[in-house]
Amino acid sequence: MKYYEFSLVKPLKYNLTGKFQAPSPEWLHFTRYMQDYELIIVTEGVAYLQVEHQLYSIGKGEFLIFPPSAKQAGYKKSSCSFYWLHFAYENPVSIILLEEFPFELPEDKIYIPTHGKVENLEKIIVIMKHLQDSVRSYHNSIQNNYVCTTILCEISSQFLAKKNQENSSLKRKQFFNDIQDYIKWNRTNAIKVSEIAEHFGYNKRYISSLFSTIANVSLKQYIMQEKIELAKYLLCDTNDNVSEIAYQLGYNDSHNFMKGFKKLVGLTPTQYRNAYATRLLFYE
Repeated sequence: MKYYEFSLVKPLKYNLTGKFQAPSPEWLHFTRYMQDYELIIVTEGVAYLQVEHQLYSIGKGEFLIFPPSAKQAGYKKSSCSFYWLHFAYENPVSIILLEEFPFELPEDKIYIPTHGKVENLEKIIVIMKHLQDSVRSYHNSIQNNYVCTTILCEISSQFLAKKNQENSSLKRKQFFNDIQDYIKWNRTNAIKVSEIAEHFGYNKRYISSLFSTIANVSLKQYIMQEKIELAKYLLCDTNDNVSEIAYQLGYNDSHNFMKGFKKLVGLTPTQYRNAYATRLLFYE
């Protein structure tokens, strides 16, 4: 697999960011030659993109990084939405080929696949929204550079975390991942630890102990965190009101949702939305 290697001795240089929404199913990405790096993360539909002679179909939750000087084009029409981020790196482009990911990595470097899938799309989008808010509100280039770098670090960290899980016991890892997947797919329900234990046919205490040992957080807390991560995304990227979002997350009482959100985030849902609600939306 091919990876970009970026040094973190200095932050990456932010150039431009926004969210693109195709105006119709007839949209096709225009052809150009890149002057800097561009990160694209698809949130809806499929984007059919070309880097030089390599063709990619980028679906929801997947990303693609274009290097400087490369030819960028679309090769198939589609309706899609994606966040994009242009950034510069003072060193020459460094793409390395790794058959196996090293167990230990230098602390001053990050490694990101040229193309891949993020493990937590909502978290990435929230940081992208933070960057857009920083660009619009503060006009501080140094701050923007660091938030930009944080986005790339988060993608790298998510990928590394997945690789580290693969190095653990296969059976325990698979069971742990199954629990995570179950929570992710059921976080819009009023999910309980006892329900998860019953679903997998294990003792409630055993599942809680196994999960907390691997994740360093209790299973109950993780369920809440997953719900709040989705809530952040819905607050940032939809116009649904707080009560509607609470209902979508399996809460019968929006008050309990708001209380839990405030406890974990430090802001009420409305305060959070007001802080990061402004999108930079492009149609061309």
